[in-house]
Amino acid sequence: MSLSTIDRLMPELPEVETVRRGLAPHLFGQKIHKVLVRQYSLRWPIPDDFCEVLKGQTFQEIDRRGKYLLMHLTHGTLIAHLGMSGSFRLCDSDIPFKKHDHVIITLDNQTLRYHDPRRFGSLHWTTDQPLTHALLAKLGPEPLCDSFTAQYLFEMLNRRKKAVKSCLMDHHLVVGVGNIYAAEALFKAGVRPDRSACTVTPEEAKKLHTHIRYLLKRAIDQGGTTLRDFVNADDQPGYFQQTLAVYGRASDPCRVCNTRLESMIIGQRSSVFCPKCQQ
Repeated sequence: MSLSTIDRLMPELPEVETVRRGLAPHLFGQKIHKVLVRQYSLRWPIPDDFCEVLKGQTFQEIDRRGKYLLMHLTHGTLIAHLGMSGSFRLCDSDIPFKKHDHVIITLDNQTLRYHDPRRFGSLHWTTDQPLTHALLAKLGPEPLCDSFTAQYLFEMLNRRKKAVKSCLMDHHLVVGVGNIYAAEALFKAGVRPDRSACTVTPEEAKKLHTHIRYLLKRAIDQGGTTLRDFVNADDQPGYFQQTLAVYGRASDPCRVCNTRLESMIIGQRSSVFCPKCQQ
């Protein structure tokens, strides 16, 4: 599988938030009557007692931390990551399983199905405070929260020599700014993706901060970005891709200056940029 293919498969923060918003009103108060695991081998194996642990519990609410969904039940939390191609779908119990429907959760009047062709997603159960879980404890601030400020972004970049795009995609520094939105924010701010992070000025950091937040909010409002395998909880794709300026447009003309867009590999991920607008 090529790097460009991988890039086009990964749900990012807006897609996960879209799933959360889609599932939350339908799952609230729903009791789990039965759990069927058809495939235990995901990114991490599903525990053998998974079915019995969940059975009889009731959904309380659904939160999100970075790209993780936190499904709070009566006596613990189901932590889910969609990986490259994972999705949740609510449907009637009598609808036949799809080939890659790996986990089936039977509720009061419907089923919640976890579908994942590539099996890079994961499901974890914890009875502890979920934010202390090993997968969540060291995550950086949420980009749409008050703690993610322009000053924080500048100081975070100013201490690092690696490419600025790699820093924006480092979930220990800030969560959820994946390849798509990092590429788009850098274009909007006029910053080359391969520049050393410590060369970013306070003014450039302010522009990056503004565009990161704006792009993520806009993508969430529009239902996420359509990826090859991404669908939201209603089995519908996102609709943000029509507005992308550089991501996935290598060799196309820049929408601003008409210069041919170029592509490079940064941190094993493809990155498209405009050599004129992002000097």
